[in-house]
Amino acid sequence: MKKHYLLTPGPTPIPPEISLKEALPILHHRTSEFAAIFSDVAEGLKYVFQTRNDVLILASSGTGAMESSVVNLLNPGDEALVASCGNFGERWVKILEAYGIKPQVIAAEWGDVVNPAVIEAALKANPKIKAVYTTFTETSTGVANDIAAIGAIVARTPAVLVVDAISGLVSQEFLTDAWHVDVAVCGSQKGFMLAPGLAFVSASEKAWKLVEQARLPRFYWDWRKMKKSLATKETPFTPPVTLIVALQEAIKMIKADGIENIWKQSSLLARAARAGMKAIGLELFGQRPCEVVTSAKVPEGMEGGKIVKMLREEFGVSIAGGQGALKGKIIRFAHMGYIGKADILVGFACLEMVLTKLGYKLEKGKAVAAAEDELLKG
Repeated sequence: MKKHYLLTPGPTPIPPEISLKEALPILHHRTSEFAAIFSDVAEGLKYVFQTRNDVLILASSGTGAMESSVVNLLNPGDEALVASCGNFGERWVKILEAYGIKPQVIAAEWGDVVNPAVIEAALKANPKIKAVYTTFTETSTGVANDIAAIGAIVARTPAVLVVDAISGLVSQEFLTDAWHVDVAVCGSQKGFMLAPGLAFVSASEKAWKLVEQARLPRFYWDWRKMKKSLATKETPFTPPVTLIVALQEAIKMIKADGIENIWKQSSLLARAARAGMKAIGLELFGQRPCEVVTSAKVPEGMEGGKIVKMLREEFGVSIAGGQGALKGKIIRFAHMGYIGKADILVGFACLEMVLTKLGYKLEKGKAVAAAEDELLKG
């Protein structure tokens, strides 16, 4: 039998306390018992998002929340801006185009981050821009955009700022209100330590004004229905009951640890991961690295997909490879959610063995030792 270690940027490992909640007998969703859980979850999400605004709960992946933020904010012919620096920034473009909106695109090279000054210049040049879409932690490359700086810029204009915080929320500092993020979207399978299937949306008063004016087609994604149901402690349509029951436990665990302490822990694991990569000669990929995933270039002459496959099949360690133009060129170690110190050490021990088998010259134990040194500083 093989033990499995998840070091992927979603899904991430699920604590047994949360898994056990999904094994309980299912509740009917139109009952006082479920209403109490749903109400507790809705309030707890405000703490995680660091917002005073309501947080909507969707039965979907994070991409569903992204799409909902397009149909609830815009009208046909509206001007939108996408600030992209990777695969998930490009997803904003694809969603907007699916609804007939051709966005203005600011595209940083993959591995770089978005320059807030370029966003500021674009907004000054085109005051008709109604919404700015961007990504917090771009896990396809391993970088984090400066959302605080971008938020301050957008807040001085009539436009709203919409942020894909799917991978970064919970595990890296994200201050929705303080950073002037009008819409933040997230999913359940990363920092929340849940299975995939839930998504979340926080919307500011500025954003809600656009929601009332929006004329793109929407039925299931209609935030107005969701907000109305919040007042009655339920959802407009059948929710994934077991996931919401498990979410209550996840939020309980996050509160018990303290969100600031979780941010510190992720930062520590990130430093350990970077140290481990560098210790065996792997070049880190990306400027302004995020705290939830570490990316490194694959050694010259080696194919990244083979590293990922051998780690998974021979040692039960799952990491991620590159996406899009980076396929086969980078490997990605996640350190978010329930991923801990021991997981990082196991990951590096097995990575050293795989690289050695593939002919890469390294000093065995060096990555593990470097990661240990950083963890001991924590």
